[in-house]
Amino acid sequence: MALIVEKFGGTSVANPEKIKAVAERVLASRRQGHRMVVVLSAMAGETNRFVALAQEMQALPDPREMDVLLATGEQVTVALFAMAVKEMGFDSVSLLGDQVKIHTDALHTRARITGIDTALIEQHLDQGRVVVVAGFQGVTDQGDITTLGRGGSDTTAVALAAALKADSCEIFTDVEGVYTTDPNICASARKVDRISYDEMLELASLGAKVLDIRSVGIAKRYKVPVQVRSTFTNTEGTWVVEEDKDMETNPVSGVTYSKNEARITVSKVPDIPGTAARFFDPISKEGIVVDMIIQNTRDGQLTDMTFTVPRADYKRAMSILEKTAAEIGAEGVNGSENITKVSIVGVGMRNHPGIATTMFKVLAGEGINILMISTSEIKVSCVIEEKYTELAVRALHHAFGLDGAPQAEG
Repeated sequence: MALIVEKFGGTSVANPEKIKAVAERVLASRRQGHRMVVVLSAMAGETNRFVALAQEMQALPDPREMDVLLATGEQVTVALFAMAVKEMGFDSVSLLGDQVKIHTDALHTRARITGIDTALIEQHLDQGRVVVVAGFQGVTDQGDITTLGRGGSDTTAVALAAALKADSCEIFTDVEGVYTTDPNICASARKVDRISYDEMLELASLGAKVLDIRSVGIAKRYKVPVQVRSTFTNTEGTWVVEEDKDMETNPVSGVTYSKNEARITVSKVPDIPGTAARFFDPISKEGIVVDMIIQNTRDGQLTDMTFTVPRADYKRAMSILEKTAAEIGAEGVNGSENITKVSIVGVGMRNHPGIATTMFKVLAGEGINILMISTSEIKVSCVIEEKYTELAVRALHHAFGLDGAPQAEG
């Protein structure tokens, strides 16, 4: 008899009929004797609806009150799910984040979990109940409701699995697992049976939306086996697990891309100590994350600094940097939102030389200019013009043998 944590996203519980179908799915495992903890998101579209309502009340909604509002979405689904389970002849109980005591910090709308009390959940499990927990939410030490940000229900599920020492955590979504690339733009994309925590972390950080990056970090830290699978089929999904030797056979496991990028260049910056800090300090204070950074030295003790920021923060970052550039005597600031970051990921890169060279050759062969490059031990990322996104993804997917074609030589 295993203890299993299962999470179902908004599309899986979008209406009463789907909630009943999820309840049937959970009870199939319960009938086999497994102890079940279920984490649910709000119904699809509800969170966006609440955000729109809040903006009708207040131009910049108060973060604390926004959390109180947003948390109601999951409250609806867990209550309906518990009712459905009871109607099917099994006992169930719904619990909100503040009832479980999912402790978080006080950073409203994007809080982080600091600890979980499992006593109440374990008590209900011991009494034979299916326990359903509201995802995406927690509570501060002062008793304020918090939410974890987009993708927070994944984080709730994996954190609960870690705290409960569950045998596995299953993340149900509208796809059958993790694919070698986005099947919407590459018909030859294949589902991966197993992928390492490190690879999944890189894919999540680089634009793959199948798992929230914080949930993968928790899974890696506490060695929680996570399976990503579809709510709508019985197909085995993708297991996110510890790295093994078989994973190193192929140098590249996946190709991903992110259009959520913008590039900014500050021209003719005085090349003296402390300049970089002068630029990036006001940006960081505004909570804007800087990713790739390139510095090109010019003659006359001047340099150009180019970096990327999230596209949603582009205009705000430009405003901040124009002021800073004027203060330090830089020539000017320019940028572009029409870029994409395309990346290849694989733990096998550690033992296969020439992977980056192959990537550069493939893009060059398609006439795609590389604007920026960054690397880590298991990934290579290139910033390109957005209009070449699909061409680049398909070409790299083919070149690295991810669609069954021969691997390109480095």
